[in-house]
Amino acid sequence: MQVKINIDGGSRGNPGPGAAAYVICDKSGKILSQEGYFIAHCTNNQAEYTALKLALIKCAELKATELFIEGDSLLLIKQFTGEYKIKNPDLQARMQVIRKLAEPFTIHIKHVLREFNKAPDALANKAMDAKESLGFNPIKYLPEDDELLNTSPKDNVVNGVEVAPVKRAKKPTKSTAKKHPQQPSLFD
Repeated sequence: MQVKINIDGGSRGNPGPGAAAYVICDKSGKILSQEGYFIAHCTNNQAEYTALKLALIKCAELKATELFIEGDSLLLIKQFTGEYKIKNPDLQARMQVIRKLAEPFTIHIKHVLREFNKAPDALANKAMDAKESLGFNPIKYLPEDDELLNTSPKDNVVNGVEVAPVKRAKKPTKSTAKKHPQQPSLFD
């Protein structure tokens, strides 16, 4: 399923209270989901990154396959595409989560001017005004970042063969070690 997504984020005070917002529509323009996610303390960039992360989580819920994403943060778009380096460690960690979430999708992402991104901007501002998240068909379950990054398999199968942890014998202590004769030195 193809969807169009508009994302935006903002912070009052930068850093300060903020919100991340996304609006997801089908090909005909019908709104499938929209959410303004309130963040008690963040920067503008953190809010923009969070908007993209939330949109990707919701797209997985919707079982979308091809995403046409628009946002007014040139920095986020260029950093997502790899045109700009991410120097801030916090944003690097956030992008790692975003890239993991983006793996199953075909993504088309582009920068748009603010005047073409009014819906998520309005939603982010409403969430900041209300000091709470709000929306239509919001994310049902919002996982933590470490849960999203967990790449260990759910079972112990490697190359189609079940493996078990290796159990090693405990190192003998002085009291439990058997006395072995001293090895004669070859150089005496």
